[in-house]
Amino acid sequence: MSLQNTTGRYETAAQEDRSAPRHRIMIPAQLRASGNRAFQTVVNDLSLSGFSATAVNRMHPGAVCWLTLPGLESLQAEVVWWENGVAGCAFSNLLSPIVHDNILARFRSDGSFRP
Repeated sequence: MSLQNTTGRYETAAQEDRSAPRHRIMIPAQLRASGNRAFQTVVNDLSLSGFSATAVNRMHPGAVCWLTLPGLESLQAEVVWWENGVAGCAFSNLLSPIVHDNILARFRSDGSFRP
């Protein structure tokens, strides 16, 4: 299923999910925009529907990207906004609540890792 076909589903879910808290966190990760090389980043917050991460180089809204968190396969997302070196992205497929909770349990807000 293409990202464009899932956009409506994402927007509906994101609106429903707005009452769920975004979890502020510091996770070292890699981010790669389509057609570009991956770069080191830090995920600043995470929810079932998306994340924000540092991105010194401008990322354009609508661009497809992939986030790779430690121990997980790359997650496809779409850039929603970029401002002052931070990109906000929406996952192409909502993150599983189990995966989400596991990530939060493994990483503290100070960036330290719990095995």
